[in-house]
Amino acid sequence: MSYDLLVFDPNTAPRKRDEFMKWYESLTRWEEQRDYDSPQGMTGNLPLFFERMRQEFPPMNGPFAYAFDQAEDPNTTSSTSLWKKLFGLKAKPAPEPFNEALVTDYSLAESAIYMAFAWSVSDKAYNRVFNNALSAGVGFFDVSADNGVILHDPGQFEDLMGL
Repeated sequence: MSYDLLVFDPNTAPRKRDEFMKWYESLTRWEEQRDYDSPQGMTGNLPLFFERMRQEFPPMNGPFAYAFDQAEDPNTTSSTSLWKKLFGLKAKPAPEPFNEALVTDYSLAESAIYMAFAWSVSDKAYNRVFNNALSAGVGFFDVSADNGVILHDPGQFEDLMGL
């Protein structure tokens, strides 16, 4: 099981909950004639949202997929020169290893992006998706929650945040 969230083009998705849920059910049949790993052809600000998200939560598949086999070995450090050893110059600290739990399964539809996250990063994912959805001007649906929140407009985001 994964922790799932959806963002959508607010100009495309229905506003009434029951109509939205029918639209969502239709969407998640994945019957569009498209490559669901490619951002090509997405509407509204969905490409902007995806570009922001993939920087921190790289895709599992598609043209921007995280390369698991090319990940750096955290136990490997760059060799330190004799000069540095002799004179006590410190090498740069090794970067922290990438948390592969951040790799996300995206389904890129024309008017929505479905994201499946590891549960271990669910809080971070929720916050990042919520904030990026607000700043990019796309809608938000908490798929994994019982009776999950559906937000279309910035005012709805702000109401939820108590602003």
